[in-house]
Amino acid sequence: MKPTTLKDIAIKLNISVTTVSKALKGYSDVSKTTRAAVFEQAEKMNYSPNSVAVNLRTRQTKTIGAIIPTITHHFFSKVIDGIIEEAEKNGYLVIILQSEESVKQEKKLIKLLMNKRVDGILMSLAADNDTSKHLKKVIDAKIPLVLFDKISKISNCSKVVINDREASYNATTLLINSGCRRIAHFRGPLNPQNSIDRYLGYRKALEDNNIEFDRSLIYTCKNVTFEEGYKFAKEIHEQNKDVDAIFAITDLVAVGAIAYLNKAGIKIPDEISVIGFSNWFMSAVISPPLTTVEQPGYKMGKKAVKLLFEEINSSNKGIDFEPKTIVLKTKIIKRKTTFS
Repeated sequence: MKPTTLKDIAIKLNISVTTVSKALKGYSDVSKTTRAAVFEQAEKMNYSPNSVAVNLRTRQTKTIGAIIPTITHHFFSKVIDGIIEEAEKNGYLVIILQSEESVKQEKKLIKLLMNKRVDGILMSLAADNDTSKHLKKVIDAKIPLVLFDKISKISNCSKVVINDREASYNATTLLINSGCRRIAHFRGPLNPQNSIDRYLGYRKALEDNNIEFDRSLIYTCKNVTFEEGYKFAKEIHEQNKDVDAIFAITDLVAVGAIAYLNKAGIKIPDEISVIGFSNWFMSAVISPPLTTVEQPGYKMGKKAVKLLFEEINSSNKGIDFEPKTIVLKTKIIKRKTTFS
């Protein structure tokens, strides 16, 4: 069966195609009675607009792309929830893609989205990202781009972040105020900005409290996994028995550490305190429940889309857009793995 056209509706109602088109678009010069008749007939005939024709006319695809390191991480699943909800409110479809923490894959996905002519791109960078050249291609192509969570500071585009350095400083200070002095940091890979900033916040808290920095207490995650948290906690138990606290880059790593400490019979927080970062659902149900920094993933997703739409709308109007950075607030959720 051929799809219903505007002409089919016009013939049925004995009015012009132009009147049908204006009625469906809500033009004020078409009477309410005619508009109602057109909508009723369109529904009866299962009419739907030709999206390809609309896109050609408006030069928009009403589609945006979102590239994230991993879909399985609780934080990113909340970000996606926020992105999709805000996009759908504005009549946009979202293409969700996963880089799997690979900059090589990230470059392929960017090329794919550019070829699909998406109206804008949202991205959280892969952990092994050591260049921003592929981001510059997006910017130079005048495709609106918003980075969130894991960003490149040198890229001239909008960003939605938290103050990772401040959040990490506060987490480490909480441990210090509870009496901890030998605080290990399970940090992330060397390149992502959030990993760097959380490490620097940790170091600054030690410095401000006259605690000497000990490089042997830094454990670098390659993939930021449960298994790495477990492994590093085991190494601490075997090699650094005087460590009295662990600050982990994410809750997933912290939960891995707790799993080993529980298995080894090490009392938390009596013998060693643990604090994580993200406040994913597992943090509240692990035993003991994990003290953590709450990272507002859902809100980050919504803000990132709103910022992207600001740039898309400016671009459609031919107005220059000045990139913006939005910094969201965090807070520490105190549970049973710390004294404070």
